[in-house]
Amino acid sequence: MRLHVDQRHERVLALVRARGSLRVAELAKELGMSAVTLRRDVESLAAQGLVRRLHGAVVWPGGQREDLAPTAPSAEGLVVGMVVPTTGYYYADVVRGARETVEAAGARLAVGLSRYLPDEDAAQVRRLLSTGADGLLLTPSWEHGHAEAGAGLWTVAQEAPVVLVERWAPLGHPAAALDRVRSDHAHGAAEAVTHLAGLGHRAVALAVQDSPTAPQLRAGYEAAVSALGLDRAPDSPLDGEPPHSETDRFERTLEYLCEAVARDGVTAALVHSDADAIVLIPRLQARGVRVPEDLAVIAYDDEVAGLADLPLTAVAPDKYEVGAASARLLLSRLTAPEGETEPPRRHLDILPALRVRVSCGARDAVS
Repeated sequence: MRLHVDQRHERVLALVRARGSLRVAELAKELGMSAVTLRRDVESLAAQGLVRRLHGAVVWPGGQREDLAPTAPSAEGLVVGMVVPTTGYYYADVVRGARETVEAAGARLAVGLSRYLPDEDAAQVRRLLSTGADGLLLTPSWEHGHAEAGAGLWTVAQEAPVVLVERWAPLGHPAAALDRVRSDHAHGAAEAVTHLAGLGHRAVALAVQDSPTAPQLRAGYEAAVSALGLDRAPDSPLDGEPPHSETDRFERTLEYLCEAVARDGVTAALVHSDADAIVLIPRLQARGVRVPEDLAVIAYDDEVAGLADLPLTAVAPDKYEVGAASARLLLSRLTAPEGETEPPRRHLDILPALRVRVSCGARDAVS
């Protein structure tokens, strides 16, 4: 039988009075209520001064037992919801970093997948919150890696704390005020160009696939080429007209690099991703372009770069640390003592590392 709101409130008050302190997820389970309904009831009771609301917990307002209601609540029993496009490839390590950090704190990670489907991000958030998530780690399916004007407003409409993971919002967008943690891909691209310039290369090409990472890679590449005074390499044809298929993308990238070497004096390239580079290098060599003798190559991402026949120098974003730092930031919000001034929002950029192997031609390369 469905309980009237007053009956629900009485049951909540009775349990919290008896226990002194309860996690919201535990209380919802014990009462057989949805987390969304319970949160509304608790907010109503807290507004009347009948209970105290902490992140993820409900506390009796006076005379509570110290063992049940510590002044600085731990993360024990909290549920962290995480929405990512996929748990494969890049995001496998991001999720692992978040999961291990959350579990080490005594909390639990619940993951939802968007698969880059329209509106699926918000649907997964609703599902996670309805099943008891106390806070959210979000990687929205934003095409260019950031929120466009008028889009992504749902991220700031959540009652639970939110940390953006590998995503950002431009200044002026409401989501720019959210906590965020991301890889500094622009820095990684600039480090690759700087390393190639240090090896004596004056013209460095950029071959990137269309992805949320691409705008940052282009920005870092352009900044480094300008700062170092390098020769301008021709733009990739993919920057103008999107490929019709994966086959078309590889063929056009191959032609671009071959022509850049033969006609434009290009002697080095930054290729995104390392999986693309593994496919392209044998095709380049079949066309007479030797790697690294004619074209030094640095791949972006280091998922499989070291496993190639010709081990690839690669820029390696610290995906595990992105996930772990995101989880630490969210947990710090969820366990902040009541009554203290909320700390300022934080934007954390994690710098990628350059792992030097054979494909760039460096003498100190590790095979």
